Amino acid sequence: MIRTKSILLFAVMFYLGAQGTWAQPTKHGSIVTERLISTVLRGTRTGLDTTRSIKIYLPPGYEQSGKAYPVVYYCHTVFQNPEKMFEDGNLVRLLERGFAGGIIQEFIFVVGDYSSPTTGSLYENSSATGRWLDYTIQELVPFIDSRYRTLPRPESRAVAGDMMGGRGALLLAMRNPEIFSVVYAMNPVGTGQGVLPIQNYPNWQKMHEAKSFSDLKSEPISQLFVTMSQAFLPNPNRPPFYCDFIMEMAGGKLIYNGENARRQVAGFSLNDRLDEYAANLKKLRGIAFDWSRYDPIPDHIYGSQDFTRKLERLGIEHEAEEYRGIYWTENWAEDGRFYSRLLPFFQRHLLFETKKLSVNH
Repeated sequence: MIRTKSILLFAVMFYLGAQGTWAQPTKHGSIVTERLISTVLRGTRTGLDTTRSIKIYLPPGYEQSGKAYPVVYYCHTVFQNPEKMFEDGNLVRLLERGFAGGIIQEFIFVVGDYSSPTTGSLYENSSATGRWLDYTIQELVPFIDSRYRTLPRPESRAVAGDMMGGRGALLLAMRNPEIFSVVYAMNPVGTGQGVLPIQNYPNWQKMHEAKSFSDLKSEPISQLFVTMSQAFLPNPNRPPFYCDFIMEMAGGKLIYNGENARRQVAGFSLNDRLDEYAANLKKLRGIAFDWSRYDPIPDHIYGSQDFTRKLERLGIEHEAEEYRGIYWTENWAEDGRFYSRLLPFFQRHLLFETKKLSVNH
């Protein structure tokens, strides 16, 4: 009987170990929704709601520990928002599995609201669509530090994102090493140029004929190029989109505008901005990004490959990885990129507090 019980106990322990729950059952944190009324985002031309909805995940130990925590700021991609990031519960499951399994120590996870009446922020400062970089640094980060027990120092702040949000995360870290010291971008876009000329992507004729953004609802690529034009070619005197374009109409025909193209590429391509921010990047504690080999838009692959090569030439330490598969199945799987790469990377490079602090929050 004793032998039988021992065998059963061993079998249960083996099963739990295989499930990654050796130490203890997963403990649960809490999700808080905050409203931030922005002054930085006032005066846009697109009818942006300046009341921003922010999702904050507080780890299981937050309520009782009295400790202050590092903060990871997450930049969602276009056509996304904080609600969608949390709606299926998978993000929280991955975080709490990482905490319970010792993959990473507990931290606060913040998803700022970068949605807009168009496709969403491109994480730029634009007179047409909003000063999103300034909003993050001047309003979002101070807002979180003032309300929660954070470690308000760059060594304990990270920024991450996927796709367009990955580009935003890299740009925020490049510009602001005094705020963020660690960055991880999952399959970022806009890192560099591919082989197909960018004017070949959208339906320029339909863009010029549109009277409002809703006229492009069946054209997601064209929607995105309107947003890109608003970010890098703003024109306050040109409704309905308040921007100029790479392809302009002249005499009833579409004509390529080389100067507009130069300005847009110079703004959008992070590769073209590395020389400007090389000194800042060398101050960071950790830089990492990855990209999927089978991304259906090859420019994203070529751009990331060029980006890592230029970082190498500039002597900037970083981790870069091309992986098999496609980002939308690889990033958020049970053992996907977020869990197996991003969380361990932050564990290695963020500074965590281990003792109780006297913090008035």
